[in-house]
Amino acid sequence: MRHQLTKFARKLRKEQTPQEAKLWALVRRKSFKDFKFRRQYPIGNYIVDICCPEKRLVIELDGGQHSEEKQIEIDKERERFLKNRGYKILRFWNNDIDKNIEGVFDKIDQWLDE
Repeated sequence: MRHQLTKFARKLRKEQTPQEAKLWALVRRKSFKDFKFRRQYPIGNYIVDICCPEKRLVIELDGGQHSEEKQIEIDKERERFLKNRGYKILRFWNNDIDKNIEGVFDKIDQWLDE
């Protein structure tokens, strides 16, 4: 099972959304406050979009499907799982990345300073 999850995470890295690529370009290679971020990072049975393991920060980028009732429930369950393991989850809509990347950057920056 773990091998399949890792393999799927690799596939997701190759097929990232434009918004994931844009945010990843800002945080990769310790370019953001010298923290190491990982993308499409497996935690338990979940794969999170972007994670800073050192600060236990998960960044999720959501498209329109995340406003559907079924997906909202799945996201809540996922958040409970991650929070129970000490992770803080920051969620951004794809529109936030497209239209306000500075605001997204500032919010991540504020959380990293805590």
